[in-house]
This record gives sequence, C-alpha cells and structure tokens, in this order.
Amino acid sequence: MDLREALYTTRAMRRITDQSIPHDVQARILDAAVRAPSAGNTQSWRFLLVDDPDVRKRLGGLYKEAMEKFGRAHYGARTAAAESTPEDPGSRTHLRVMRSADYLADNFERYPLLLFGFASDDVYSVFPALWSAMLSARGEGIGSCFTRMLAGRAADTFEVLGVPADEEWQMAGCVTFGYPTGRWGVAERLPVEDVTFRNRWSEPLGFEVGGPLYP
Repeated sequence: MDLREALYTTRAMRRITDQSIPHDVQARILDAAVRAPSAGNTQSWRFLLVDDPDVRKRLGGLYKEAMEKFGRAHYGARTAAAESTPEDPGSRTHLRVMRSADYLADNFERYPLLLFGFASDDVYSVFPALWSAMLSARGEGIGSCFTRMLAGRAADTFEVLGVPADEEWQMAGCVTFGYPTGRWGVAERLPVEDVTFRNRWSEPLGFEVGGPLYP
C-alpha cells in the first residue's frame, strides 16, 4: 500500500465484523509497533493483546460505564446543542461521530482483537507505537480505533487484565481492531492553514495547503 494512502485513510473505523484476525497478521502489526521511536530509546513499554471473549466481555461492561460517566458527560453540552439544530452541517457531523462512539461502547466486547499499551515512565512514548500498529493494520485491510475511555476505570481495567498494581504501569490507551463493514476514505478535517501557526501563536502559516493533497 502507498504510504500516503495509509496516512490519509487510516481513521477511526468502529463498525466491524466478527471475523477473527490471524496470528500472522497480528505479528506484523505488533512488529511494526515496536519499531516506533521511544524517548531515549528506553522502550519502557509493554503491550497486551486481548482476544478472549470472557475478558472482552468484562472490559465491555467497564467501557460502557466509562462512556456513560465520562464520554457522554464530556460532550453533553455540545451534543445537546447539536440536537437542537440537527440540520446544521456541524451538528450533523457531531451527531454522526457520537453515534459511532456509542456503537463502539455498545459493541466493545465484539471487537475480535484489542491492543493495550502501557509504559513504566514516559507514557507518551507509547502513542507512536500504537499509531504504527494502526497504520500497519490499515495495510492489512483491518480497521482500528484508538480510545482512552478506559482510563476512567483504570484500576478496574488493570484488575481484569492482571496488570501488577505495585509496578506503577501507566495505560496509554487501547486500540480496537476488526475487519470493517464500511469503506475506507479520506477523513474530513479542518484545513491545515486554519489550525497551524508559524513562529508565534496566531501568526499566519504563510502558505495555503488547500487540501486534502491525496489522492
């Protein structure tokens, strides 16, 4: 797969089938993940794959609770505003995203493979590795979605996963994997020049991208 195609079309793919992911595919995803850079090359990370139905079911219950307590509360005001103006383009986009997020919460235990990333010191070093895993999965035709929702139930999640409570591991997040039911496509985003400055805050970028630049 062309690198630019992978970069432009790797986005949150939450609607998936129940098809399992072969071990050789999992191996390629993980091997790509551990090639990512880490601070000081310490590689102080650990990865945990979950495909056991019982473990996924327990995590699914925690995820739903976290979504109810944190996710919907965080976006509550914005969702209410969008529901009051459903025909507004921005409202439609937000409501579509929330329906997708609700789907993930309602079907968390159905994802055939979950990948958790942990670090013993610099948790931010794990994020490039998880993104590499998602890019690698895209090359295999597998959809993925990164979520930190379970951070709100970290202690319970650690207990379910058997993570030692006395070793000070930090959870960077979880990536869900599955063969998608939808189509790949370039995600809609705000233009580069609307969200990027040069040299100092609020100073113009100096050129217009006019993207997306792929395909």
